[in-house]
Amino acid sequence: MSEALMRRRERRHVALDSLEDPSLLRELSCCDGRWVAGAKGFAVTDPATGQPIARVTMAGVDEVHTAIAAASQAFPGWQALLPEKRAALLRNWAELIRKHRQDLVLIMVLEQGKPLAEALGEIDYAASFSEWYAEEGRRLNTEGVTPHLPDAEMIIRREAIGVAALVTPWSFPSAMLTRKAAAALAAGCTVVAHPSSETPLSALALEELAERAGFPAGVFNVLTGGSIEIVGALCDDTRVGALSFTGSTDVAKLIAGRCAPTMKRLVMELGGYAPLIVFEDADVSRAVDIAMDAKFATSGQDYVAANRIFVHRSIYDALLKQFAERIAELRVGNGLEPDTDIGPLMHLKAVSGVEAQVRDALARGAHCIVGGKPHPEGALFYAPILLACVGDDALIMREETFGPVAAVSAFDSADEVVRRADNIGYGLIAYVVTENGARQWRLGLVENAKVTGAWFRDALARTVGSHANVGDVRGDGLMAAVELVEDRGDRRFFDPSKKVGASIVAAMLERGLIVRAMPQSDITVLRRPCAWRRKRQSTLSLSQQMPSAMSLDNSGPFPSGMRYQS
Repeated sequence: MSEALMRRRERRHVALDSLEDPSLLRELSCCDGRWVAGAKGFAVTDPATGQPIARVTMAGVDEVHTAIAAASQAFPGWQALLPEKRAALLRNWAELIRKHRQDLVLIMVLEQGKPLAEALGEIDYAASFSEWYAEEGRRLNTEGVTPHLPDAEMIIRREAIGVAALVTPWSFPSAMLTRKAAAALAAGCTVVAHPSSETPLSALALEELAERAGFPAGVFNVLTGGSIEIVGALCDDTRVGALSFTGSTDVAKLIAGRCAPTMKRLVMELGGYAPLIVFEDADVSRAVDIAMDAKFATSGQDYVAANRIFVHRSIYDALLKQFAERIAELRVGNGLEPDTDIGPLMHLKAVSGVEAQVRDALARGAHCIVGGKPHPEGALFYAPILLACVGDDALIMREETFGPVAAVSAFDSADEVVRRADNIGYGLIAYVVTENGARQWRLGLVENAKVTGAWFRDALARTVGSHANVGDVRGDGLMAAVELVEDRGDRRFFDPSKKVGASIVAAMLERGLIVRAMPQSDITVLRRPCAWRRKRQSTLSLSQQMPSAMSLDNSGPFPSGMRYQS
């Protein structure tokens, strides 16, 4: 054994000895069914302790081109498989994820820092996406459209778009990958995925399990390394038909600009700045439960976390008292400890950002009710803090907070709080706590609001964005857009000399269909402007979120936890 290898094993993170299947800890990228090394590597460390976990290869442009070529070559065969065959492989993948749940949880906690209980929930969540799309991919049915002209037949058939590039965040390193990849694979696309450099090990472990599940070489590829180089190459390559990204709005703008010359289909989930609004009729204890879940999941490092909490003045003091008591009980520590509620933040930049927002809020007149002191666990740990009387001019009310900081402000009327909640350019999600069902719907359908639509659970209305810089919503937030499959308008005329004219388009619009032009197609008919809403997901679409023809049909029982909105 070489001296360098011996030194490396001596520095090995002690928690890795608990892995039941050490082969899940991968350090190389995967292209075309082969594990390949780049010219350089980078260290992945435990944010709780600073200890190294692994040294992962850094793929370059050459590896990106190899992966895209492999995915392109594999695409015709993968697309040609019967949906039942693709579904069987996706179910195999889900079963393996559940089988190796404990190892996947350990890897995630070590590289991301989230508490054990949340990591366990995420692995189950990740497996559920593969299982869901395994079934929904079987329902990519051809749809008939009543023609406007005599002696004509019109159908809509759905075709996989090709190679899908997936860029995933460090906040949910397993669930965001299966959410994107399972949808693309079920639709018949092949995949080139790039996980965040902070948390590449979860993605590589899922790639290992995908191989064991039986996915053919080239169908699912994972590239680790520098995002600028890898994502730039994915954007530029004409063989990539779609790109899905979860991350910051500023980065998304750069990606959209880079993809414009190749006219890629883009699916994005971006910054949230979510408001949580608690009305005077809400049960205070229930509202505090909701606020705790909405604010402190993933240690506050979540795009759908409640960034700004508005409470009606009549219950403001009562809620603050209970909220402060609950926050004081949160246990901060290493995510591997079973009683930990709040783990470390991802990096020092996140800690500095939170500290700057808290200082600014206090300087502008906010009050610290609980927390706000350095935590002895280490440099990346931040004690949960409750700020009251936070003004709308504070940075924390205008910039996304990625940390365990709850900023609370009072309001007096519905009109006032809607105006304040919408006084930003973002609208991924919002929360409304009220016992008044009519108010739930009114707030979910406020005209020109940046957050529209609604998902209901008990007294909670969770709303999904529209008309703002949000993810999975482009322009019309209520259109369940088909992203990773193309709905191709297929003209069948007995007289081949006839052309599709404006009259046919008008007839389709009268039927409530969305029509737009596509390359190599006279018209494309998208689905009717309707959408499903589901907990912890934004606008659901046929391919990126939920590839289901079911959403075209108002009839039948609703799936558990869902509501239909037309």
